[in-house]
Amino acid sequence: MNYYSLNHKAANTNFKDAVIKGLAPDKGLYFPESITPLPKSFWNNIDNLSNSEIAFETIKQFVSPEIPDSILKTIVEETLSFDFPVVKLNHNISTLELFHGPTMAFKDVGARFMARCLGYFNKDNTNEVTVLVATSGDTGGAVANGFLDVKGVNVVILYPSGKVSDIQEKQLTTLGKNITALEVNGTFDDCQAMVKTAFLDDALTSKMQLTSANSINVARWLPQLFYFIFAYKQLHKQFNDIVFSVPSGNFGNICAGMMAQQLGLPINHFIASNNDNNVVTRYLISQLYEPKKSVQTISNAMDVGAPSNFIRIEEIYKNNFENLKNNLTSYSFNDAETRDALFEIYNDFKYVADPHGAVGYLGCKVYLKDHPEAHCVFLETAHPTKFLDVVEDVIKEKQPLPTQIQAVMGKEKVSMLIETYDELKSFLLS
Repeated sequence: MNYYSLNHKAANTNFKDAVIKGLAPDKGLYFPESITPLPKSFWNNIDNLSNSEIAFETIKQFVSPEIPDSILKTIVEETLSFDFPVVKLNHNISTLELFHGPTMAFKDVGARFMARCLGYFNKDNTNEVTVLVATSGDTGGAVANGFLDVKGVNVVILYPSGKVSDIQEKQLTTLGKNITALEVNGTFDDCQAMVKTAFLDDALTSKMQLTSANSINVARWLPQLFYFIFAYKQLHKQFNDIVFSVPSGNFGNICAGMMAQQLGLPINHFIASNNDNNVVTRYLISQLYEPKKSVQTISNAMDVGAPSNFIRIEEIYKNNFENLKNNLTSYSFNDAETRDALFEIYNDFKYVADPHGAVGYLGCKVYLKDHPEAHCVFLETAHPTKFLDVVEDVIKEKQPLPTQIQAVMGKEKVSMLIETYDELKSFLLS
């Protein structure tokens, strides 16, 4: 599979180079040259396939021939070493739990897959690769865990000071070894802007190999399509009209779900559930795409004012607004509504959600008003104990810490505070 830049000013490249470069030389995101739908026999036989078999069949066209089938099978088996259960709340609403991995967030899948791909590509390389990544919360911990001790790879994580939860911060600042955390005095958008600037800085790229582990990287983005298919497998015998409500920040996750649909996943619609950072919600009403400076909310992983992956969504729909709008609905909810939803989910269903899942739940509720025949699945993207201060304050119930969280709580935070791109550049060059 070859990949082209969505800015259309750089040469096409293969999967290996797209992963290592992260961004194309013309600043564009990479996109696969073709998408071949899976045969009907795959979907008809899906109940007889394991998660690893599903993942192998759905991803192999995007990574071949750079990764041999035998290696790819090992990569997906190691990536998917945990469960992806669907929990039914009532006849119309279920949740897909994506927090059973090592850092208890949905980004474990993409981070683990990318780390193993990069480790394979770098196994005989004497040159080090520096993974540079910005995080609004969960990406940092997932990338840190996924790349810990990977040969020939150094990881530098930028995160906005005071704008991630305590547990999220612990997960990205306590591992040491080949992982470094840079605490930025600013927003996630400031962190992301620094990362993008670094990729375009010849003074840096001429001296070191930089790559990104944000969802702009194809190896981080594409594997997220797996769990949409896992959810379909668990629900398709019970429900004909399955809709996904995806808490959306940088829009990589929902974009991956749309790629699953392009492969033939028989679902009809997606809901992008936003917090107050609602550029896409506004776009689908006005047809004006106007990124804005992000604002801080209790669903912090979605605090993104300029979602990078939306351009990929536009590419999927050939930049046809009506086609996009027929397949995507978007709603926006504020913190007060999110807190009310957390309480409602706990009170009505005895289920403890996190703030991001609560936003997804609200998207389901609004959509179902006009589509009562649908079964709506909201993605529970992180374990609720990663947001203890919010969750316990709302439901008034003490929550036990899972083993994965307990493992980092007693560790010492190690980070370096920076304010400008020049400080980042000096650190990298040193």
